[in-house]
Amino acid sequence: MAAVAACGEWVVSTCDTKLIAVHTRQAREAFVFDCSTAEKKPKDTESDNKSDDGGADETGNDRILAVAVSPSGRLAALTDDSKRLVLFRCDCPWQCISTRWVVRRCTSLVFSQAEDRVLVADKSGDVYSFSVAEPQRAGELKLGHLSMLLALTLSPDDRYVISADRDEKIRVSHLESPYNIQAFCLAHREFVSSLLIPSAHREWLLSGSGDGTVILWHYESGRELQSWDIRELRGAPSSTEEGEQEKRSAVSRITSSPDGRHVAVQCERVPVVQILSLEQGSEDRLTPSHQLTLPHCPLDMTFDPRGRLWVLLDSGVTPFQVYTHAQDGWQCDAENAELSRVTEALKPYWETLQPLAAAESRFQHLYKVSFDNMESYMEKKRLRLEQQKGHWGKKRTTGANGNAAAATPTAAAPGKKRTKGKKAEPRPSS
Repeated sequence: MAAVAACGEWVVSTCDTKLIAVHTRQAREAFVFDCSTAEKKPKDTESDNKSDDGGADETGNDRILAVAVSPSGRLAALTDDSKRLVLFRCDCPWQCISTRWVVRRCTSLVFSQAEDRVLVADKSGDVYSFSVAEPQRAGELKLGHLSMLLALTLSPDDRYVISADRDEKIRVSHLESPYNIQAFCLAHREFVSSLLIPSAHREWLLSGSGDGTVILWHYESGRELQSWDIRELRGAPSSTEEGEQEKRSAVSRITSSPDGRHVAVQCERVPVVQILSLEQGSEDRLTPSHQLTLPHCPLDMTFDPRGRLWVLLDSGVTPFQVYTHAQDGWQCDAENAELSRVTEALKPYWETLQPLAAAESRFQHLYKVSFDNMESYMEKKRLRLEQQKGHWGKKRTTGANGNAAAATPTAAAPGKKRTKGKKAEPRPSS
């Protein structure tokens, strides 16, 4: 997974098995954490017998699956394909606090607002809570879905945990009593791939889906407020092969500026970022305001503390672009010294990763498989009727021959008369 996050004055990027943190303002040495050389899982842990497929010897490839940064930017966490959960303190220099182990591969991470715990969602549909204050303590199971979890977030007051799964459901649960479900947000037609609570509106929830739509909710009541089809906003074709590909363009990232006035929406393998903004004079509606056309497809994006949008691109030459907001719209800041520092630090890693970043969609296997089985059913029915027709026709032919043979008198043997029956003998006279 290729990702980018702003961690205070650090820009954090993940590529394959490595996490790289680059300081934007000072010429500090980049911090690099390589999961392939990290602490290995102990053989005697209880989770050895709880692998995804039930086998005890399953090993991962150390590829980073998810990364999260705490609200203050002082903490960061990652999880990888070998089921590590690694916690960092983002000081100068960075420090690895702990390495713990999850039961199954994770899909999403989120820190609590109080930064006392980190919640992880896994592919089996479970959510575990890991303590930050006790960095060696095992995770606690909080809740579960019946299908794979794809996105996870917490309300700003840490009251609710909001989870989204492959079956189009968004569930709002009480964090301290997750069996108590506050609401469901149900409107998407495909898996829900991204969740965000905008910083300026604590009662809002934005969700993105494999159906290409973004929906704005009042999550505490489960009420839908607004909806946008990102493909239609881009003016994408509604037919042809390109149009069919556009229909399979999942919303892969939603992020909000620090002041909450701008929301950026990214779709997988589409070189456009859609900007939604709060309407002038209205604080209760978002409206599509700008589209940023990119030179390459975006892999991830984030806003930094100063409101600049950093976009991670699928390019080994120019892995980043930075956009700043001005009165007349969004402008690409190509002459930024901080951008040059980050780009130079990341280039050696992205040049080797670039062929991997352009691989197949990470959401493609999540789409519903629809097929029309009526044609094969009708063909089987036709063959069955033809077989039955042939069987009954053969049976009728055999029966007719048999009846005709029975109705034809048999020829008498030579020298004998044919008799119809035995004649009764006369009674003797008394």
